[in-house]
Amino acid sequence: MTDKKEPDTAYNPADDGAEMAFADKMSYGDYLGLAKILTAQKALSDAPDELLFIIQHQTSELWMKLMLHELHAARDAIDNDRMPEAMKLLARVSRIMEQLNSAWDVLRTMTPSDYTRFRDALGQSSGFQSLQYRLIEYVLGNRNIAMTKPHAHDPDGTALLECELEKPTLYQVVLKFACRQGFTLPEDCLSVPSSAPHAAVDAVKELWQTVYRDPSRYWALYEVGEKLVDLEDYFRRWRFNHVTTVERVIGFKRGTGGTGGVSYLKRMLEVELFPELWHVRTVL
Repeated sequence: MTDKKEPDTAYNPADDGAEMAFADKMSYGDYLGLAKILTAQKALSDAPDELLFIIQHQTSELWMKLMLHELHAARDAIDNDRMPEAMKLLARVSRIMEQLNSAWDVLRTMTPSDYTRFRDALGQSSGFQSLQYRLIEYVLGNRNIAMTKPHAHDPDGTALLECELEKPTLYQVVLKFACRQGFTLPEDCLSVPSSAPHAAVDAVKELWQTVYRDPSRYWALYEVGEKLVDLEDYFRRWRFNHVTTVERVIGFKRGTGGTGGVSYLKRMLEVELFPELWHVRTVL
């Protein structure tokens, strides 16, 4: 008869020096504030999919917080001619947009009947009221002053929006960098817009034509131009994924915030953040 083999003693990480007691030390949960984060999901119905809906939007807001942090840093870097640093930051922003895009794949597993079970609990709340999303749009140049109104009840949020409107957009900072590289642009391209999104300007289009026809000569501008195209590409995909997700989950019903739902989102697909960079590709 074969002798029965005794099971190996369970591995104890402490034997290799791992810290196992945290009564008086900072733990992983302490550092990340997990007690607050993991108890911030307050479902208002008994629908199982409401937790999915809440977590998807909360995690998206966390990614947007990081996105704003990186966009502010990139704008400052470009404004001070620290272009290698800015390139890394803008590349990271595009990777963040990838994460935001992937989140729609999870939400799309929810069916219309799943959503209907808790839709009324949302009241008038809607994603278009996201303060951080609005700040991101303002940094990128889509400065629609009317969109400050949903935040009028929030003095701190309103102050953040007003502060952003007093700053140059990311694109304007890039255009000012181009001027420091020897290009000349109309002053109204560079002044801070307070109430309207950026509209295509022929002089800016000509600038990018010059850059793209001779990338090696204008490499810094060519590189930042491509980073902006990457960012807008991901941003457009995010909007498209938003539209298709809403169509799949709620159809063509009005949005909870009172918008036309899909019709409103489709209108947003027409917004161009850096129009000259897209249009220049058709004339090269």
